[in-house]
Amino acid sequence: MRFGLFYEHQIPRPWSEGAEERLLQEALEQIELADRVGFEYVWEVEHHFLEEYSHSSAPEVFLAAASQRTRRIRLGHGIVQLPHEFNHPARVAERIATLDLLSGGRVEFGTGEGSSQAELGGFGVDRNAKRAQWEEALDAVTRMFVEEPFAGYNGKYLQMPPRNVLPKPKQKPHPPLWVACSRRETILLAARKGIGALSFSFLEPEEAKEWADDYYRILMTEACVPGGFAVNPNLAVALPMMCHADEATAIERGIDGAHFFGYALSHYYVFGRHTPSVTGVWEEFQQRRRDYGFAREIVTADQAPLGVKLLQHGLGSLRGAIGTPTQIRDLILRYERAGVDQVIFVLQAGRNKHEHICESIELFAREVMPEFAEKAEGVEKTRSERLGEAMEKALKRRAAARQAPPGYVITVQGEPGAISTAVPRNLFTRLVARLSDGQLDAMLSFRLVPWLMFEALSKRLHPDGRFTADVQFEITARGRIQTWVIRIATTEVHLRTQASEKPSLIFRTTAPVLVRVLAGEINAGAAALEGRLDLEGDLHVLDKLLRMTADPRNNRNHATA
Repeated sequence: MRFGLFYEHQIPRPWSEGAEERLLQEALEQIELADRVGFEYVWEVEHHFLEEYSHSSAPEVFLAAASQRTRRIRLGHGIVQLPHEFNHPARVAERIATLDLLSGGRVEFGTGEGSSQAELGGFGVDRNAKRAQWEEALDAVTRMFVEEPFAGYNGKYLQMPPRNVLPKPKQKPHPPLWVACSRRETILLAARKGIGALSFSFLEPEEAKEWADDYYRILMTEACVPGGFAVNPNLAVALPMMCHADEATAIERGIDGAHFFGYALSHYYVFGRHTPSVTGVWEEFQQRRRDYGFAREIVTADQAPLGVKLLQHGLGSLRGAIGTPTQIRDLILRYERAGVDQVIFVLQAGRNKHEHICESIELFAREVMPEFAEKAEGVEKTRSERLGEAMEKALKRRAAARQAPPGYVITVQGEPGAISTAVPRNLFTRLVARLSDGQLDAMLSFRLVPWLMFEALSKRLHPDGRFTADVQFEITARGRIQTWVIRIATTEVHLRTQASEKPSLIFRTTAPVLVRVLAGEINAGAAALEGRLDLEGDLHVLDKLLRMTADPRNNRNHATA
């Protein structure tokens, strides 16, 4: 069992002058203390616009500060929001790698998709597309870590040409990957992706056992196809915590903070109506907590085993790890038996006091942690032996890192991928979008159709009188190869069906790919990377070809658009 701290940076209203600055400085002091006494993880969330609940909008900045005040504690982005409107994948890769270098290789890369309307609406993220965007971004970011250069991407949401994304992380192939999980469905997704599962659902140990069993079962099967280039088999659960030798004192110091954490979470994700800068979440919590499962009177000092969620006389409440060292130890033992690998404690919540948080960290480290630290390495070694073969097989199922096209050149005028703009995108584009690959293959088997297409492409070119070349297209349609040559001779362009003796550049592809490239549906550079389009010859010719799409009569430059 490993232990961590979790930060949202909560500040209930009313806000005093300097409250945010003071909160951040106190959090750094707490993390410095946790590092010194033996905690192994600190997790910092990314949230935006969630007043009172989370003022943690730039976790990479906070964690960079923490990295310079600590020596060994691992720094968890818990989590980075990956839909592209929140964070472009290249910027995520750059920030994670930089933090990994600054910290000496201590980063844990937690990912997620976001789900509050305040954030999704604020950044214009489509709720129905956010899971697909997360999957694309996870694939792209991990490739940016290992591909040199990154070979480009042509997804539904991310289109990016080859670039060398710098710097590269210290940890190889990349920092351990995690995903935020609030439901069993996401736990199973984490297992299928071979990444760690961060559960923020305040699970009872017995409930966690069901999730852990399912998680590790899937990791051992062929259903596991890693989302990155390393597997991170880990299940972590978050719990409110306050530790004191006297149970009643622990409750007095920590229960309101724990309840506010749960209430504010529900306010933004379940039932709340929020007016920015007006709604008082703490004030509503004080008035309505009992109605929403945070009844204060249920939580009493009775020296009984701890329950994460309490129910009494029809009222619900949350407790978690708020109690004495003995009570917390027994609760953690139940999680350990359930198969949980890490418990992450929420101490900075509501109006919990800095000095109480520090006392709790020290007491837990002194009275509870040593017993579990002694067992941790042995347990991890046993787990590695049990999972080793399955993890090796899983990594072989993951698509390998790629190479960028040889000779890929970026110039001030454009680059190879810009060929996708070579033909007007109007009726032709709309027609292509409605046709299947089979229909396109059949259409281009009749030579009139490709003739009209290449004739239109030829008319888009405007030679400058300083360039001569034969650009040859070898197109497979219905199993037969058709050859088309666009000959550029100083100021003239000619279309031929006879192969060139010395082509300057050759395009080899299938009819459907060619049509979709010309229609702008597929990026030519990405198609080349994926092996669907083969380029042979002088790529500088391609650059000149692109520049010739600039029409001096209307001053439009399609190559750099």
